[in-house]
Amino acid sequence: MKTSQITFTGALGTKLAARLDEPEEAARAVAIFAHCFTCTKDLPAIRRIATALTDHGFAVLRFDFSGLGQSEGDFAASNFSSNVEDLLCAANWLSENAQAPSLLLGHSLGGAAVLAAAGKIGSVKAVATIGAPSEPQHIAEMFTEVADEIQRSGKADVEIAGRTFEISRQFIDDIGRYALLPQIAKLHRALLIFHSPLDTVVNIEHAAAIFQAAKHPKSFISLDRANHMLTDKADTEFVAEVLAAWAVRYATAG
Repeated sequence: MKTSQITFTGALGTKLAARLDEPEEAARAVAIFAHCFTCTKDLPAIRRIATALTDHGFAVLRFDFSGLGQSEGDFAASNFSSNVEDLLCAANWLSENAQAPSLLLGHSLGGAAVLAAAGKIGSVKAVATIGAPSEPQHIAEMFTEVADEIQRSGKADVEIAGRTFEISRQFIDDIGRYALLPQIAKLHRALLIFHSPLDTVVNIEHAAAIFQAAKHPKSFISLDRANHMLTDKADTEFVAEVLAAWAVRYATAG
C-alpha cells in the first residue's frame, strides 16, 4: 500500500488534512470516506475499513472535516452544509491530482453527508453508508439539554465522547433546513446501507427510511452484533469484505 499525506482547501477556506491510501497496482476505483460527527479520519473503524478496501484494489481518500483532527479551522463555524461542500472539494482535488472518485463512503453523520453530496459529483457511481441518520437534524438530539442556551446565547459547550465541543445556533439552524430524503429519492446511484439493529445512537428506523426512499439498485446489510462505532474489529472486517465485493460491481468500470 502507498500512502500520501495531503492537504486541500475546504469549503470554509481552511486547509483540510487528508490521507490517500493506494494499492501498489493501478486502483480499480477511488473512494472518499467521510467520518462521523466530531470524529476524525483516523478513527480505528475507518482506518481498518479503508485499509481493507485498499487491499482489494481501491484507493481511499479520508480527511478531517474543518476544525477536527489535523485540519485547520474552527469547528464551531462549520455545519452540515460545509461538510457536504468539503466532500465536493475533496472530489475536485482527486479529479485534478489523481482519479475522480466513483465511490462515496460515510459513517454516521458522514453517511448523511455523502448521501447529500453524491448527486453533485458526476463521477460517483455508488454510495455506502454505515449507521447513517435519514435526516441530519437527528444529531440535534445530542443537544437537547443545552437547546435553550444555544437559542439564548447563540452557542453552548457540549461534551461528546469525553471531549468538549462548541455547538453554535447556526449549526442547529443549518441541519434544521436540510431535507435529505427527497435527495435520496433522486440519488440515481447504487446504494449500500450498513446498520445495526442494536445501534443506540442512530436507530435502525433511520436505515429503513433511507432504504424506502432510495430507488434500485439498493441493498441493506444488517450488522446484527455491532455497536454504532464499530469497535469490534470483526465487525469492521465484515463491512470491508462485503463493501469491497459490492463496490467491484457498482463502483468500477468493469
